[in-house]
Amino acid sequence: MSKSLSASAPEALQEYYRILTGGPAEFGTGDTLRPILSPHLDFTGSLAGHRPDSTEGFLHGVSGFIATVQSIDIVREVHDDTASAVLYDSTLPGGEVRFAEFFTFEGGVIATLDLHYDGQHYIASGGR
Repeated sequence: MSKSLSASAPEALQEYYRILTGGPAEFGTGDTLRPILSPHLDFTGSLAGHRPDSTEGFLHGVSGFIATVQSIDIVREVHDDTASAVLYDSTLPGGEVRFAEFFTFEGGVIATLDLHYDGQHYIASGGR
């Protein structure tokens, strides 16, 4: 990761992006990411749509991203006591894709995640 999150990012978010850029060996079966996610994660994504109570489904989906991502460059980030927004460029085998992620936190873990990106461009760039 050539530009990482600032020190003002919540601890759960720091860990989330560390795992995203750590590769498949760091992610494993998701056991490193699971503790920072609510067991009832409310996820919305460009390809998956809205998936309430989707922690296990999210872990499955993010494993494909981790397998293909080569780097993440944080463009902008905003944080307050209960929420964060992060805009980043991700380098995949076939090119760069821009992502925007909006998080809310409860009890120190990620409770909701809204992920926005061009799904077709992601797939064309080698994402899975």
